[in-house]
Amino acid sequence: MGETTFLTPANTLYSLLAFIAYLVVIVCIGIFASKFSSSGLREYFIAGRKLNKIIVALSAVASGRSSWLLLGVTGMSYLMGAPAVWAVVGYIIVEMLLFLFYATRLRKFSSKYDCITLPDFFSERFQDKSGTLRIITTSVIIIFMVSYVSSQFIAGGKALSVSFNINPFLGVLITSGIVLTYTLLGGFLAVSITDLIQALFMLFALLILPIIAIYGRGGLCEITKELRHFNPNFLNSFSISVGTLLGFIGIGLGSPGNPHIIVRYISIKNPNDLRFSAVIGTIWNVLMAWGALFIGLAGRAYFPNQKGIPNSDPENIFPLLAQNLLHPLIYGIIIASIFAAIMSTADSQLLVAASSIIRDIYEKTIKKGKTIPQRKLVLYSKLCVLTIGAVSIVIGVFAKKIVFWLVLFAWAGLGASLGPTSILSIFWKGTTKAGVIAGFLTGTVTVILWHSIPPLKSTIYELIPAFLLSAIATIVVSLITTRPENVDKIYSGFE
Repeated sequence: MGETTFLTPANTLYSLLAFIAYLVVIVCIGIFASKFSSSGLREYFIAGRKLNKIIVALSAVASGRSSWLLLGVTGMSYLMGAPAVWAVVGYIIVEMLLFLFYATRLRKFSSKYDCITLPDFFSERFQDKSGTLRIITTSVIIIFMVSYVSSQFIAGGKALSVSFNINPFLGVLITSGIVLTYTLLGGFLAVSITDLIQALFMLFALLILPIIAIYGRGGLCEITKELRHFNPNFLNSFSISVGTLLGFIGIGLGSPGNPHIIVRYISIKNPNDLRFSAVIGTIWNVLMAWGALFIGLAGRAYFPNQKGIPNSDPENIFPLLAQNLLHPLIYGIIIASIFAAIMSTADSQLLVAASSIIRDIYEKTIKKGKTIPQRKLVLYSKLCVLTIGAVSIVIGVFAKKIVFWLVLFAWAGLGASLGPTSILSIFWKGTTKAGVIAGFLTGTVTVILWHSIPPLKSTIYELIPAFLLSAIATIVVSLITTRPENVDKIYSGFE
């Protein structure tokens, strides 16, 4: 097979009906969760710390992957073959370790000190009465999260445009409209439940398509033979440079610094259940990664010439293969899975940005010491979500270059600035407020400079040196500055 097939109008209708049914279910979940989520900030932003272990595991997996896994990794696997496996190894290992060691301590501390957000955590950990840590952390989060949300809206518009031949701008409006509707109504509870469903959709799509593709090509041995004939090194997972290998593995270092993943740990009902969540989340990550890699490999056998892919873009291999091999109703589910990956990230990022503004800037800084009715704070939070969504749409449509420039640094920037500082804050008593600030600044600046200097950029992914330098800066400055007097009492909150 080497030619692209297209859906007929009748088949398009079947696919569209399947996709619409999925959207209706998502909106209904938002309506279902609205009453619970409207009672207070804890309920709206962390589901009252009442989520069960399976929802936490799968929502963490879904929110962390976005369309990067379904489109990016499949395209990478199509282009480079087996070496693409290293792009998934890093985050699978890191997120398993986070669940096992980091998450339990963070959950216990956040419960004892009533932390709802990551800035909350830093402020309480270092008894920061000035609000400096809140403002710095919140600023970093808002900048990166707004650009992240913009990119997800654009990706959703593109997916709808390619799949159903609609105007890309209309696709952006549909994507943002759906995400904003259930996020506004149901808050974190709705987001987490929809992420659970979206994780199921993603796994189904990533497993059913490669199985059918491999079977339809005569089995794994036949596809392997074709790929080796195409390129003898295509299935050699070590046929890449050391720098590229380390860069791929280093992708996982971004996970401990991305708040839309970390907030899942704070929301679980019983911190002792996080080990079970680690098992479920890791299995899910491995299965989805396997599916993405084999879709790319099978796609190369079906479409050996890249020009046979729409726009010659390898990231279109997933929907193209699905369109050629699956029934229109199943194809509609596949498109829903891509949309699910996009929405599961955008909704979480909207809430992270809004929680930082309302909780950390408005309630804890501007209105510090004053009592504000919880329902009023929830109302302001919903207005904030709506405003951030609107700003994200405007930026995404009218300033695409700025959006993609910022998104380029978002995963690395958050990972390098918030990752090592939060890890050291949790596991080392000697960490100080000054050390954390030094780590924030060092990580962010290193990511930007490293990426901007071609000789450095070509050696290794900027997140790795930035993460290491941020950790070193945090340790060195902490050693030469004074710890809080009651550090032992504060630190007991992790135990």
